[in-house]
Amino acid sequence: MKALQINPEKCTGCMRCELACSYEQTGLFQPARSVIRVSSLEAHTSYAPYTCFQCDEGWCMTACPVDAITISAVQAKVVLEDQCVGCKLCTIACPYGTIFYDVESHKAVKCDLCGGDPACAKACPTAAIEWVPTSNADWLGEFASSRATFDLSGRAAVK
Repeated sequence: MKALQINPEKCTGCMRCELACSYEQTGLFQPARSVIRVSSLEAHTSYAPYTCFQCDEGWCMTACPVDAITISAVQAKVVLEDQCVGCKLCTIACPYGTIFYDVESHKAVKCDLCGGDPACAKACPTAAIEWVPTSNADWLGEFASSRATFDLSGRAAVK
């Protein structure tokens, strides 16, 4: 299994991932229609790319009243455009804010991992976004674990 791994510390804010994604998704260089976004932090001194985590919970799938979201061969949650009615319930259900409503198509759009060859990872010049083999979909890897101070039970994390 492969998953995107994002390391915000390596991101320079060049936005190449957004350009590559928008071109892959729409055939046009329109970062506003990209399904990966780069958030600028601390007055544009640091950046963090973010996109759909392809979470196990699949809140977007659960919320969809017409079953227009399915799981692809590369384990991506994929919006079936011909079934989507544009109700936006999936965008409301996603706790990460990574499923979007396209005003041109009137459909939901989200990361589909480019069918297993993510354009964002190929375009990233600093390896802040990588498509790596993994046993689980741990998108933030060492970046998150190095900052974890508590585990889910509230106990101090072991480092």
